[in-house]
Amino acid sequence: MNRVAVLGATGSIGGNTLDVIARHPERFRATVLTAHRQVEALTELCVRHRPELAVIADPALEAELARRLAAAGVHCEVASGHAALTAAAASTLCDTVVAAIVGAAGLESTLAAARAGKRLLLANKESIVMAGPLLLQAVSAGGGALIPVDSEHNAIFQCLPGGRANLVRSGVRRLILTASGGPFRGRTRAQLAQVTPDDACKHPNWVMGRKISVDSATLMNKGLEVIEAHHLFQAPVEVIEVLVHPQSLIHSMVEYADGSVLAQLGNPDMRTAIAHALAWPERVDAGVAPLNLAACAPLVFEPPDLGTFRCLALAFQALRAGGDAPAVLNAANEVAVEAFLAGALPFLSIADVVETVLAELPAQAVVDVQTLCERDRDAREAARRVLRKAC
Repeated sequence: MNRVAVLGATGSIGGNTLDVIARHPERFRATVLTAHRQVEALTELCVRHRPELAVIADPALEAELARRLAAAGVHCEVASGHAALTAAAASTLCDTVVAAIVGAAGLESTLAAARAGKRLLLANKESIVMAGPLLLQAVSAGGGALIPVDSEHNAIFQCLPGGRANLVRSGVRRLILTASGGPFRGRTRAQLAQVTPDDACKHPNWVMGRKISVDSATLMNKGLEVIEAHHLFQAPVEVIEVLVHPQSLIHSMVEYADGSVLAQLGNPDMRTAIAHALAWPERVDAGVAPLNLAACAPLVFEPPDLGTFRCLALAFQALRAGGDAPAVLNAANEVAVEAFLAGALPFLSIADVVETVLAELPAQAVVDVQTLCERDRDAREAARRVLRKAC
């Protein structure tokens, strides 16, 4: 029995993970569930999955969670706070950890799972974007496994021999990350001047949370994935490319020196990547409808518009700068997206905030988590200063 901790259980990835787990009760059991502040949703999940531990990130809500669970007849340990979340990721209650907390908030629990030698299913791309070298060191020291859950990186994982290979010895020429183009594909900057948060969150293919939906609309999500691919597969920036594929049926590709291109295809449903990561190297039913290629529209590919969607270009810039530039990029983007979702920043200004903060805070070497967190705070404060000036 594979005991699974789902960090960020009430989010989109968390819900899809629990759906796959529920389909295979003989193989998987959700033993640890965590949430940020969604007490009611976490309670409902605990009633359904009967974990051994439930963690709410906000300590002010622990008593309320305990009361609701007791009233529902759920007998499990209840904890709260950042330290409890980090401890849960490394606890003996789980063998596998699904890191699905959105943003930089998921960094320390992801690192804790890696150090503890867990089978780490990485859906929190910000952790590896911020602290790629530190995360890989933690995985190596802990002796566990790191399996990507992002559909694009999971696709590359499936197209590489053994999931993760030496790219040079394997004859890899290019890693090609596909992008849907988001809800604003094909629009000009002038057409994007007045878009609203609700507009940006209407993704044409995927059902996601609001923050990642905005990142998809700006193509920052793809930029973060470029940085993630660099670390996951030890790939130089020169071999990573992005190709817009609006149907979202080919999730990514690997091109080899002999001219072969391997692609992973499937319907746009995160349960495919999650089921693959949970069961790897085996395969299990994910509950996803079979792909009917004969009924699909023609597959379309086009280069990304880096002039309109500048966040992708900024991510490449940060990766080339190296050091903690990706962490600065991520922090500034989180602040800018939060302001956009609150109606305090125009859509096109998200890239402006990120670009200004990258210029203000030149890259420094990644030394340790403490220094990285300090730089993350510096970048957030710099982004807030830019926002105050803009207002």
